[in-house]
Amino acid sequence: MARRKTSAPRRGSLAFRPRKKASRLVPRIKTWPEVGLDTPKILAFIGYKAGMTHTAIIDDSPSSLTSGREIIIPVTVLEAPPLIPLAIRAYTARDFSGLQTFYECWIEPPKELELQRKIPNLRAGDLDKKLSHINDHLELIKSISLIVASQPKLAGGLSKKKPDLLEVKVGGGDMNSQLNYATSILGKEVRISDVFSEGQFIDIIGVTKGKGFQGVIKRFGVKELPRWHKHRKGSRRIGSRSPTLGALSTVPQAGQLGFHRRTEFNKRIIKIGSNWYEIVPSGGFPHYGLIRSDYVLIKGSVAGVPKRPIILRYPIRPPTWVPSGAPLITYISLDSKM
Repeated sequence: MARRKTSAPRRGSLAFRPRKKASRLVPRIKTWPEVGLDTPKILAFIGYKAGMTHTAIIDDSPSSLTSGREIIIPVTVLEAPPLIPLAIRAYTARDFSGLQTFYECWIEPPKELELQRKIPNLRAGDLDKKLSHINDHLELIKSISLIVASQPKLAGGLSKKKPDLLEVKVGGGDMNSQLNYATSILGKEVRISDVFSEGQFIDIIGVTKGKGFQGVIKRFGVKELPRWHKHRKGSRRIGSRSPTLGALSTVPQAGQLGFHRRTEFNKRIIKIGSNWYEIVPSGGFPHYGLIRSDYVLIKGSVAGVPKRPIILRYPIRPPTWVPSGAPLITYISLDSKM
């Protein structure tokens, strides 16, 4: 008689512990890459997820089995209205580790931006005096960032007017050129084509679709207990919690599923454009509508639901293969997605 199996591999990945709600809808970028740019640029951008479609391209990956052939790939469409830099933030090194804010200077935001919805008591102050103070202590500055505001009212599928704020690092060149670049674009629109180029790899930071409080069956994929044994406390549960220790437990337990902050590495930009009729399907995107400003096509899927803000960042660990440009697009599906 065969011996009955009494053990099984654990179920559910421990790679994303703790599984809790994201603290903010617009993720804060915690790590910045070291880029070798000749001229300064901001290293991130804000886009809004519109939907998905599919395209036909000529595969230009040299190591692919379909290299040089036409392939069909899914793409995610993000609408990316221009950003407006509002403030410069300079950092200096601490004595022990990390960075510390050295100085910060804001401009008077344009009235059409309606920033009072976000920061009701903003006081800009003397911009020239603060910039000269940073210039006088440039040898102490280790990093320069810009606080940028999105313009959601320029997007076709968004009804909100309140801008989203994001701190973006300036990379490339030396510290003097970075400060001059940051000063020159204050209050001016920065388009996504000024930051990224077609064909390059980027990282995507976003918040996934929320699914609420779920049990262990859906949350971790635990096998349901057999129902014919008349389980007194139900079958959609774990057999035993064993000696668990609260948050340090590796035993699957019920809790929050979805609405998690996630980062996807090395997603490729297929196309950047501004003519909405090139990519909007018949009837518009479901739950979003039409696109009225700049857009970007990302290969594959992107976390989140339509209208969710998505952060595009220069890659923190780029692949060894560096594409020479954008792949040749032969077809973009405009079929209705309803």
